[in-house]
Amino acid sequence: MRIIITGGTGLIGRALIRWLSPAGHEIIVLSRHPGRANLPHAALPVFWDGINVGDWARLVDGADVVVNLAGENIAGTGAIPAQWTKARKRRILESRVNATNVLVSAMAQAQTKPKVLVQGSAVGYYGGRLDDVVLDESAPPGDDFLADVVVHWEAASKPVEEMGVRLAIARTGLVLSATGGSLPRTLTPFKFFLGGPLGHGRQWWPWIHIRDEVRALAFLMMEERASGPFNLTAPNPVTNREFALILGKVMGRPAFLSAPAFALRAGLGEMADLLLKGQRVVPKRLLELGFQFEFPDLEPALRDLL
Repeated sequence: MRIIITGGTGLIGRALIRWLSPAGHEIIVLSRHPGRANLPHAALPVFWDGINVGDWARLVDGADVVVNLAGENIAGTGAIPAQWTKARKRRILESRVNATNVLVSAMAQAQTKPKVLVQGSAVGYYGGRLDDVVLDESAPPGDDFLADVVVHWEAASKPVEEMGVRLAIARTGLVLSATGGSLPRTLTPFKFFLGGPLGHGRQWWPWIHIRDEVRALAFLMMEERASGPFNLTAPNPVTNREFALILGKVMGRPAFLSAPAFALRAGLGEMADLLLKGQRVVPKRLLELGFQFEFPDLEPALRDLL
């Protein structure tokens, strides 16, 4: 199959390429900087700017699958999460919507449409919450900044359904990987015996092991019954306090030093809501279609990664 991937240079994209490569697929990664993409050898980087339909569009014509993971990193790439300035919030929204719009335009122009678009999304759709309500894919959207971003992001992909392209929307949770994402940041205070919950710790963290994340994305690519939104989270979410205790146990470190909410808000501003609020999300539709998680529980997942 010919598989087009945007966002292929990110944590999830690279892992997905490595997962798909042994099957011998033709994998093309659309990148703003193909010369320094440093992709796994099985993937071909091709230039695009994420805004305009260019020469790359001919590769979409006749492709089997398009996976759209493009978008500005929500928390930034540094050791400390980046604050959400007005300019940064604009980039977070526009990078996702613009990339999706231009992909949809390329599909509209293609004589032979892709069979499926796997559209990146996030559990931020449900809004940052402090309750214990269990959220499956039928739950309504939230009303905060990230929920607004995700609603617009998903809406931009909808026109492909009118073209006869199957649309599977992957609402991803907190992806756990030893090589990137939020987990390495989380490990740092524990390494110095300073680990513990964030704020009161009652907020839910809907997590997923990186291997289950890419397995689920591949499942959505191949499963012809998969259309509409899917929560890509482990079936057993935990609270932040439970996460800290389990992580401390796995690392052989204490987990009793709470990071005060006021300090996190003072340092991170609105971005602190990513840490201090959450969602009790479950992958109902994935499970209904028969997807089996390799890591449904947090402790074995962390032991595998660490």
